[in-house]
Amino acid sequence: MEKIWELKGENIDSSEVDYLCNRFKIEKTIAKLLWQRGLRNEEEVLKFFNPSLQDLHDPFMLKDMDEAVGLLVNTMAKGEKIMLFGDYDVDGTTAVATMFLGIKELHQDLIYYIPDRYTEGYGLSIQGIDFAKSQNCTLIITLDCGVKAVDKIAYARNLGLNVIVCDHHEPGEELPNALVLDPKRKDCNYPFKELSGCGVGFKLLQALYKKKGLPDNHLFDLLDFLAISIGADIVSVTGENRILAFHGLKKLNTNPRLFVSKIAELSSRKLPFTLTDVVFILAPRINAAGRIRSGMHAVNMMLSNDSQEINTLTEAINNDNKIRREFDEQITNEALDQIDADIEFKGKKSTIVYNPKWHKGVVGIVASRLIETHYRPTIVLTKSNNLITGSARSINHFNLYEALEACKDMLEQFGGHEHAAGLTLKEENLPEFCKRFERFVQENLTDSNMIPEQTIDMEIDLADIYCHQPTTKIPRLKKAIDAFEPFGPGNMKPVFRTQNLYTIDSRVLKEKHLKLKVRQPQSNFTFDAIGFGFSSKELEVANGLLFEMAYTVEINEFNGKTNVQLNIKDLRAMC
Repeated sequence: MEKIWELKGENIDSSEVDYLCNRFKIEKTIAKLLWQRGLRNEEEVLKFFNPSLQDLHDPFMLKDMDEAVGLLVNTMAKGEKIMLFGDYDVDGTTAVATMFLGIKELHQDLIYYIPDRYTEGYGLSIQGIDFAKSQNCTLIITLDCGVKAVDKIAYARNLGLNVIVCDHHEPGEELPNALVLDPKRKDCNYPFKELSGCGVGFKLLQALYKKKGLPDNHLFDLLDFLAISIGADIVSVTGENRILAFHGLKKLNTNPRLFVSKIAELSSRKLPFTLTDVVFILAPRINAAGRIRSGMHAVNMMLSNDSQEINTLTEAINNDNKIRREFDEQITNEALDQIDADIEFKGKKSTIVYNPKWHKGVVGIVASRLIETHYRPTIVLTKSNNLITGSARSINHFNLYEALEACKDMLEQFGGHEHAAGLTLKEENLPEFCKRFERFVQENLTDSNMIPEQTIDMEIDLADIYCHQPTTKIPRLKKAIDAFEPFGPGNMKPVFRTQNLYTIDSRVLKEKHLKLKVRQPQSNFTFDAIGFGFSSKELEVANGLLFEMAYTVEINEFNGKTNVQLNIKDLRAMC
């Protein structure tokens, strides 16, 4: 798929860049990267590279926090039972684990509940509420869900249950009859809006400990769960999330929990993990439990200290992930066939595919896969409990939540945010919903925004990678880039562009991947480059043709050898 290349920072303030170079004794390349990220004075730079837990916001700035902590403290003082209700994804299950360990230190009468994806669906469920009542609970704390559960929470209140909602999704027009902690509330002045669901739960714990005059040390031991949730839920890695992810990764790598070590072993990877490793190694396996069986298995695994139980649970979850991959591949291929058979597809700006037999646990992943081939807002639907249900994924410059909001009279329920959402509707409403959704996309998405973008931080020559260093050492540029970790939305790994490249060797690996050795005519430097899924581009770089490449700078370790490798994001022939 062809991309538009967008070069950032063409109007860089050279005087501010020079200041950064002189103040921190760094190369201009690094100073420009800092400037592009809005880091333009000493204080901003020092805070970025030294994230401090002291800079976390006061949790009582969240709307309803005073009342929520008061209710929680009162419930604990009476010795009443509390139930934690979490979503079945990584954010929800890590939130439950975090809250359970944080409250268990202070209050023993505590249970947790994860709904079944297939029999209960997303969000607070009647079954979960009934279970809380049957267990004589008086308080339910929802985690990563609940902000739109108006009817379900009304049902819980009628049973005499109190409810605290810890959510980070977009609220509806009406808030439930509960104490609602959600930074996205329109009447909430909390300064950071991009907390994960686990992050909102953590703020409740922070407030609880502060109210009781307890030190934060125990809470900071839970930050590894925060890092996992931030990575898995693809939330912004800026502001407060950068602090939480930075210290969470430090905890995860220096004192890993048993389940982390075991998953690393099963995936043939070694610690330390980056946030990218969390996204691609830990998150899929934790998610697989809720996709294939039950999210309860994931929470049980995260909370266990028994090595034998950990082995059993992680191996089962690892196997769930293998099954998930098989479903993922099969359904993606079937969905692509469905698209190919749609003679009207080329005239549309959205993708909606449906098969009642598709596995409900992987439709969100399949939606993301389809966008890689057909870049447009995408919904993948299946059938569950006599209703059509599924997941939606968006592209840049299109607010998916607003599109579903415009069709809400056709939906039984929906929730999410501008990039991803879930939805449920009656089968008889499906044809009209497809028309309405497509009409909204046609009216709100321009043709130019249907071409994917490749953002480029800076243009450099290959010689700039080593910058007069011996090639036997890891480049200073690479070391400096590593200091920008953790990477994620809002702080992506720098992508460089180099022009006038040619290959001295090219190979296709496993019929999919492109392996190159690249040079520039004016340079003696040669670098290995790998393009995953770029085999179709082989002819564009053949026979000494000049091309340009967008890439990240990586270190590849293989057979005991370490060398610089350029990971190709895109390449194109130069006319």
